[in-house]
Amino acid sequence: MPARDRLRAARLRGGVIVGRAVVVVEETTSTNDVIAQMASGDWPEGLCVFAEHQTAGRGQRANLWESAARKGLWFSVLLRPNIDIKESPRLSEWAARIIASTIESHCGIKTSIKLPNDVYIRDRKVAGVLVEMRARTGVPHSAIVGIGVNVNHAPGDFSEALRERATSLAIVRHGRLDRHLLARELLRNLDNGYMELLEQRSYAANWRSQSR
Repeated sequence: MPARDRLRAARLRGGVIVGRAVVVVEETTSTNDVIAQMASGDWPEGLCVFAEHQTAGRGQRANLWESAARKGLWFSVLLRPNIDIKESPRLSEWAARIIASTIESHCGIKTSIKLPNDVYIRDRKVAGVLVEMRARTGVPHSAIVGIGVNVNHAPGDFSEALRERATSLAIVRHGRLDRHLLARELLRNLDNGYMELLEQRSYAANWRSQSR
């Protein structure tokens, strides 16, 4: 792979919250695992960890997520939303909608969402979300939003078991994509969407307190 195709944190960093701190690792079990280890430190909300390869990526219901090396976008975001743990499916749906709309605007490809966490092109999965909440006492719980997007896979990059059920943006568009450009747009949209989500929750909370 040409050096220019490797993900670089400096080219991804930005945003008010999401993406203001970015780390890129070559290989890990799962980016959710890395974020979980870093969450107790001084890292800010919005920290994003990207991996070029995951050896034990996972999806909903303990399903494995195949993460072909340097073919997709495999990353997790540390958030501290003021929500209860049982509300985590709302975050999954929020992230899935952002991913779907970003794919449509960036690639001109029609998507659909299988709630709460999967993005499809036609009848094949192209992206997914896994939200894992971590309870904390006296402060907002941590939410780790894991995201996987199949970007530059060829059919042979999928296991035989997945070839009839998964696809990539490159397969659909018949050409490779610049992963940096897609990642930057995705982070920007996640950041904007998260700010709107916080504003909505703040408005709702103020309205409830004033109505009592």
